[in-house]
Amino acid sequence: MAERHGHDTGLVITDHDHVQGAAAAPVTLVEYGDFECPYSREAVKTVQVLQREFGGELRFVYRHFPLAEKHPHAIQAAEAAEAAAAQGDFWSMYVMLFAHQGELEYRDLMDYAGRLELDKASFGEALKTHKYFDRVRADVATGRQSGVTGTPTFFVNGRRQDGIDDIRALTSAIRQVRSV
Repeated sequence: MAERHGHDTGLVITDHDHVQGAAAAPVTLVEYGDFECPYSREAVKTVQVLQREFGGELRFVYRHFPLAEKHPHAIQAAEAAEAAAAQGDFWSMYVMLFAHQGELEYRDLMDYAGRLELDKASFGEALKTHKYFDRVRADVATGRQSGVTGTPTFFVNGRRQDGIDDIRALTSAIRQVRSV
């Protein structure tokens, strides 16, 4: 009998998740990240390499895990990504936030919303009222349930890759689950 990785880990993919790739992909890579974390920024490149290598066999899910005690702008940046998601543009904002990681003040976020041609009034209102704070907190909760303590933390088909976020180790983990 095959071992079920991720059983009761809170890694059930839902409609709230931000997903690239097909639901039918045999491998799901989940990342818990923080827009103000330099290691999460580096992970963007890692994920892009994996997506190129595995193509349609890989589904990527990004979840928020802002480390507010270390990164004072992380929660607001996550809320900005959710405000963009509400307008159908999560992934563009994801790229923008990581590309401008040192510039995550409210005025910067409003500038990014303008560059992405989002409705700035509703975007700004969402930030001011913390409309998406509970959505961000829900990701943090599933991360904590799954043992996430830092960023980035990756899961391959529900199995946490402890302390492993380099391309070689993740490639190996993905190959292993593909061959099961």
